[in-house]
Amino acid sequence: MHDSDERFPPPRCHAGTRGAVLYRVLDWYGYQKRPGKPIMWIYAPAGYGKTAIAGTVSEKLEAKAAELGFSLIGATFFFWRASEERNSPARFIITLTYQFFVSVPELVPHIERAVKQDPMIFSKRLETQLDKLIVDPFKALGDTSHMPNRLIIVDGLDECINSGQESRVQKRYAEDQERVQARVLDLIHTLASHSFPLSFLILSRPEPWIKQHIESPKFKNLVEPIDLHKVGDNMFDVEKFVRDELTRIGVDDKNLAKRLVQRASGHMLYASTVIRHIDDPNYDPRTHLRSLLDGSSSSNHDLTHSTPFSSLHELYRQILRSCHEGNSRTMVEVLGELMACDEYELGFSDVASLDEVVSLFNGLSGRDPGSGTRAIRGLHSILNTSRSWFIHSSFPEFLRNPDLSLEFAVDDRGKYGGAQ
Repeated sequence: MHDSDERFPPPRCHAGTRGAVLYRVLDWYGYQKRPGKPIMWIYAPAGYGKTAIAGTVSEKLEAKAAELGFSLIGATFFFWRASEERNSPARFIITLTYQFFVSVPELVPHIERAVKQDPMIFSKRLETQLDKLIVDPFKALGDTSHMPNRLIIVDGLDECINSGQESRVQKRYAEDQERVQARVLDLIHTLASHSFPLSFLILSRPEPWIKQHIESPKFKNLVEPIDLHKVGDNMFDVEKFVRDELTRIGVDDKNLAKRLVQRASGHMLYASTVIRHIDDPNYDPRTHLRSLLDGSSSSNHDLTHSTPFSSLHELYRQILRSCHEGNSRTMVEVLGELMACDEYELGFSDVASLDEVVSLFNGLSGRDPGSGTRAIRGLHSILNTSRSWFIHSSFPEFLRNPDLSLEFAVDDRGKYGGAQ
């Protein structure tokens, strides 16, 4: 749930930022009637603040609900890869049911009846749970046109990995996560297909299998997709955050603020991590920030081992490990080749797509046709298909440091096209 203790302190948008996307969400959602398309999918790469947006939407609707006297949030579920309770769909329907029990009082007797009729319902397949605990109780209400529309928020869909099948996850991680994420989408589709007073806000990375599923014919007329990168002014948001936070910690230096904003490249995660890093009572924040931006060796050593950056590095490791284990070596080779393109300014990104460049290196390296593209299939959240290959500047830095990237480190041989 969005307000669970496990998520304390809860992620929220910095005051005065993300105004455009928050307006889009709140304008789409209407508690008085269901929107034209009951599902909104907000997608963006890692580091764009999707969870903060979900939390801020919840917060705003809770404040509105206090004025109205009834709940606007029907239920929330925040998937999280690192949590055994939240990286699997096993508790998805049960958690939604519990929250509906509280947020929609009219459902209480019908949910209670369903549990009494089948005490084993919580151990049955998710589709059966959905039918008996949510769909049938809503149908039992009859005409629901007079009821307020409730919002269901599902954040981090790409973090759902089906950990309940550990042996299979270890062997077929990538295939399992695609299958289980599609299953969650189908559960949502079932609910959205009815005329219940419910709307659904889904937030995730733009993984190709999620995108393909949502763009399929059965979803097409139900979903309003939002590319977070194209909504609002990400550079403005980061600049406001940076200037406010630097002022808070006593760094009144416009040049340093400008350099940090440029380094962040519109990525709030990077900016917020840097701020946490320099907001340390043991260091002068101005000197610390300047040293970081100048890239001195001593600062880099401190930076790479600092606690604030551990979440960013762990995020990269999780993304890399989510790719099929059998493709790991090829994946690292391809990443090294792309880093070489950027490092030596070969200009491929100006004339060719990512797939075309990877295909070229497949031939030069003697790999099987298509193998390079398959190896990086799950990296769309951190790789561009055009322009600079790496969405976030810290990612190639991470790959070059074996203390951080571990088994995914790109050495001199990988940098120039893999093992010779």
